[in-house]
Amino acid sequence: METRRITVLSAGLGVPSSSRLLADQLAASVERRLAAAGFSVTVDVVELRDLAVDIANNFVTGYAAPRLADVIAGVADSDGIIAVTPVFSASYSGLFKSFFDVLDPKSLEGKAVLLGATGGTDRHQMVLDYAMRPLFSYLRTRTAATGVFAGPQDWGSADDGGSPLSVRIDRAADEFAGLVKDAQPRRTPQAAESLPFEQLLAGISGSR
Repeated sequence: METRRITVLSAGLGVPSSSRLLADQLAASVERRLAAAGFSVTVDVVELRDLAVDIANNFVTGYAAPRLADVIAGVADSDGIIAVTPVFSASYSGLFKSFFDVLDPKSLEGKAVLLGATGGTDRHQMVLDYAMRPLFSYLRTRTAATGVFAGPQDWGSADDGGSPLSVRIDRAADEFAGLVKDAQPRRTPQAAESLPFEQLLAGISGSR
């Protein structure tokens, strides 16, 4: 059975967080679809607020602390990313953007991405297309056509699976799962072989 690894990135700041709630629902819908298609699924959930200090220090020092380095490696090794952010001033949060700024842009190239956002008013829902999608287009990801925005009215009542939010989640999950199914096998680069200086010098001399 083939395995697909999904990394879920939630940039919510509160506890509990509506961004985390949306991220969990997206992940659960995707996992059901991949499992039904015969895949084994591994889901890694990352709360970016827990990495806020490490991300800031990375900007200053150029060095990723071990915990942040593990998350960066996990993102690079994943088959797909579910990225969810709260909306501030009609755009993604600074924490969300800062995390992607510390990544090697090439590590996301061709990777499947599902976008999600939460906000206090439906006026923010355009953030999906006017802020988030251009960011991931620049990073050359394969982004699901449907993004999911959740506002206050989406959390107001019990969900039996037929609410407008559930319909949007399932549609987005279908598209994302299709992208993840087609993911190419990940290849870990071979470590560069370190040779003694004398051996390197002998090689150069012998090539003349």
